[in-house]
Amino acid sequence: MRRVWAVAVNTVRQALRMKVAIIFIVLLLVLLPVMGLTATGDGTLKGRLQTFISYGLSLTSLLLCLLTVIVSTHAITSDIEQRTIYTVATKPIRRHQLILGKLLGVIVLDVGLLVLFGGIVYGVTVLLPGFLDVSPEERQQIDYEFYTARASLVPPEIDVHDEVMALYQRLVDKDQLRQVYPTLPQSEIIKELTARKRLEKRAAAVGDALMWEFQGVKPRGNDETLFIRFKYDVAENPPDGQVYGRWQIGDLRPLRDGTEMKTPIWPEDRKDPVRTFREIRVPADVVAEDGYLSVAFLNPALNRTVVLFPVEDGLEVLYKADTFTANFIRAALLILCRLVFLAALGVLAASFLSFPVAILFCLVIFFTGTVSGFILESFDYLGQGLGLFYAYTVKALVQLLPRFDKYNPTTFLVPARLMSWAFLGWVVLTMVCVKAFLLLVLGLIIFSFRELAKVIV
Repeated sequence: MRRVWAVAVNTVRQALRMKVAIIFIVLLLVLLPVMGLTATGDGTLKGRLQTFISYGLSLTSLLLCLLTVIVSTHAITSDIEQRTIYTVATKPIRRHQLILGKLLGVIVLDVGLLVLFGGIVYGVTVLLPGFLDVSPEERQQIDYEFYTARASLVPPEIDVHDEVMALYQRLVDKDQLRQVYPTLPQSEIIKELTARKRLEKRAAAVGDALMWEFQGVKPRGNDETLFIRFKYDVAENPPDGQVYGRWQIGDLRPLRDGTEMKTPIWPEDRKDPVRTFREIRVPADVVAEDGYLSVAFLNPALNRTVVLFPVEDGLEVLYKADTFTANFIRAALLILCRLVFLAALGVLAASFLSFPVAILFCLVIFFTGTVSGFILESFDYLGQGLGLFYAYTVKALVQLLPRFDKYNPTTFLVPARLMSWAFLGWVVLTMVCVKAFLLLVLGLIIFSFRELAKVIV
C-alpha cells in the first residue's frame, strides 16, 4: 500500500504542474464568485439562487470531469511516451500497483478540488441573501422553497386497463381502429388509449370535483409547511389565460363517512395561470396522524371550460424531509461518483491507447452519457424494423453507460427536492462498485499484457 500511495502522491504533484489543471482551477476560483454576484434568474431572490446553484454546480462538474479525463489519461500515457515508466514498471513496483496508484492520485485530486469548489458554491449560496436587501417575505419563501429538501408524493396511478381494452374492442367491432390509428401497431394503440383514459380521470368539467388521496405524508413537525404543487391545463383557453380553483386540503374522510373531524381542513380559493407551475402553502397540521392527506379541487362555473391536470406533472405533494446542507452534501457525492467513473475510464483508455486517442475515447463516452436519456428516447421514434435493429445494438451499448443526465445533482437542488441516501447508494453501487470497478479490472488486465518496450539485439 505504501508503494501505491507513493505513486498517488506523485500523480497529484504531476497533475498540479499541468497548465490545463492550473487554468481550470483559476477559472473556477474566478467564475464562481462572479456568477454568484451577477446571476439574476427571473428577478426574484429564489430565482437568483436557483440560477447560481444550477450554473455553478454544472460548471464545477463539467470542468472537473474534463480535468479528470485529461489527468487520468495523461498520467499513464506521458510516462510511456517519455519512457519514465521504464524506471518504475519494474521491481519493486508492479504494474497493478502503478495503475492503482495513478487512479488513487486522480481520485484524491478530485476529492480535494470538489471540496474546495463545492464549498465555494455552498458558501455563496448560503451567504448571498445577507448581502442583499431581502424582505421578510422573500426570506420566508426561500426558507420554505429553496433552503430545504422536500420529498415528493404523486397521486397513485389509476388502473384503466379494463376500460382501455373495452374501448379498443369497440373500435375493432366498429371497424374504426385503422381509421383513427392507421399506422400504429397494437401495443402503441393501447399505450395511446391508456394515456387518454388516464388524462380523462384527471379532468374536471364545469361544476365537477376531483380528489386525490395520499398515504405516508410525514412532515418533520406540525410547525412545518407542506406544499401542493400543481399545473392547470384546459380544453379551451380562457380570455385572460387564468382559471379559478376551489381547493380543500386535509383529512376529508370524516366528511365522507360522517365521523368527527380530528384535523383542520385548509380551504383556498384562487386564480392561477394555465400551464404554469404553482404552489399552495398549507400548514402541516392538516395531515392526519396516520399520514393520510386528501386534496380536493372543484372547477367553478366561472371557468366555463374543462380543467385538466397533466398525468406526468399535474399535481404532487411536497413536504420537508431533510435540510439543504445534507442535500448539498449528497449532491457533491453524486458528482464524485461521476468523477470516479471517469477516472477509471481514463485509466482503461490509457492502458492501450495513445493520449490523443484516449482523450477522444473518454470524451465520446462522457458526452454520450450526458445525453443518454435523449438518445434512448429517440429510438422510440424510429420505424419498427430500424428501431428493432438499434434496440439490440446501439441502444444496448448506451444502456451500459452511466446516466449522467438522470443523475444530475441540479435536478434535486434547484427545485429543493430530496435526494435520498438510498438513491445515492444505488448510484454508488451501479456507477462505482460495478461499472468503474469493471473498467479498472479491464485496464489492469490490458496493461499487464502490454508491451512497453522491445528488446533489440
